[in-house]
Amino acid sequence: MTESLRNTRKFASDVEQCMKCGFCSYFCPVYREEKDEKGLARGKNQLIRFLLKGEQALTAGFYQAIDNCLLCKTCVQYCPAKTRIDHAIVAARGDFAAEKGLPFSKSIVFRHILPRRGLFGLALRIASWFQFLLPRGEGRFRHLPQFLTALGAGRAVPEVAPRFLRQMLPERNAPRGRPLYRVGFFSGCATEYMFPEVGRMIVDVLTALDCEVVFDRRQGCCGAPVFLSGDLETGKKMAMRNIAAFDGCDYIVTGCATCSSGLSEYPVYLADTGEEKGRLETFSAKVRDFNEFVIDVLQADAGRFELRPEFRGKTVTWHDPCHLLRHQQVAAQPRKILNALDGLRFVEMPDADRCCGLGGSFSITHYDVSKRIADHKVAGFVVSGADAVVTACPGCMIQLRDALSRHGKAAEVLHIGELFRIRDDGSPRGDETRA
Repeated sequence: MTESLRNTRKFASDVEQCMKCGFCSYFCPVYREEKDEKGLARGKNQLIRFLLKGEQALTAGFYQAIDNCLLCKTCVQYCPAKTRIDHAIVAARGDFAAEKGLPFSKSIVFRHILPRRGLFGLALRIASWFQFLLPRGEGRFRHLPQFLTALGAGRAVPEVAPRFLRQMLPERNAPRGRPLYRVGFFSGCATEYMFPEVGRMIVDVLTALDCEVVFDRRQGCCGAPVFLSGDLETGKKMAMRNIAAFDGCDYIVTGCATCSSGLSEYPVYLADTGEEKGRLETFSAKVRDFNEFVIDVLQADAGRFELRPEFRGKTVTWHDPCHLLRHQQVAAQPRKILNALDGLRFVEMPDADRCCGLGGSFSITHYDVSKRIADHKVAGFVVSGADAVVTACPGCMIQLRDALSRHGKAAEVLHIGELFRIRDDGSPRGDETRA
């Protein structure tokens, strides 16, 4: 065992917890499509166990096996022993990246583009100049031609927005009265550059519920795609930048399930010292998903939720993002909001909690498997009879839109923040004090 395994050793107890029962084989989205033991939690756990014993090296084959995972935590949810194989997988990826380095494409994106918000925005803006060359799909989506295999041949992707969120939203957004909380709004990459209108609507809801909302321009990518792929060093640098950006906020709220999950997991993967762990834990304790914050923290009266008129008469169903349900245990809150919207009919789809197959970069590096997993979500949507599927993760929105498009379904894919606004109850708020 070498010093390069210091990350994996942190989670050795999780590895030993596996009973090798194989119960995860029934639930793992990847294994259900491939039927390969290396794609299963049990198989990955055994490889990592061999690694810790010195019987397995950090080879390309090893990385290929542990990279073939969505980190959806479905195996953890149903594991009789509750083995946290997701911890060990990320740690092993970190040790591989530290010793062998990341694949070239990931290295360029993770270390030189994502951490530089200005450069990232510029690259997307330049790419947007050529969007007209791509055939248009349903809504604001275009299809990538076959030669763009790095992003999935023929894949429907959202257009880059003509204006980014930071060009639309001020840094300080004040409520009508004295604020109950000072809330930092974490936009995330997809909301910032592709769905800025969703970010603006979320901030409107928060200010209407008496929160001062700070949209600090220093924030960057949450870092989840980076550190979950194994680049823990770059992930830590990104985390520290975000912590500095939201210093002094009571809460950090985001409309991206992956971002709230990633921000919450900073202490798990990125702390090397007790001091770092304390700082990361203090920050992560303030992180809330938008639905969770509105329902659990603000305890907003359901009577103040007003359906936006363009959605009146529609029937919608809900997709549970893995990063929201299994990583944060947020499931009831968005359903409370949907059920409170007069003029909207909400129906459950079969297997609403089934992974859509995105998994961040998994859907790029393993697009064929990702598509097959997403096909099951389309089947569930069809059975529901809904007009639209609603979720709380821009990444899932992209995946679901692509899947529905491939199947010729002209259904809408919406973020829950697009559906409603807050009615003014008319009560004075000038005398309220900040909690």
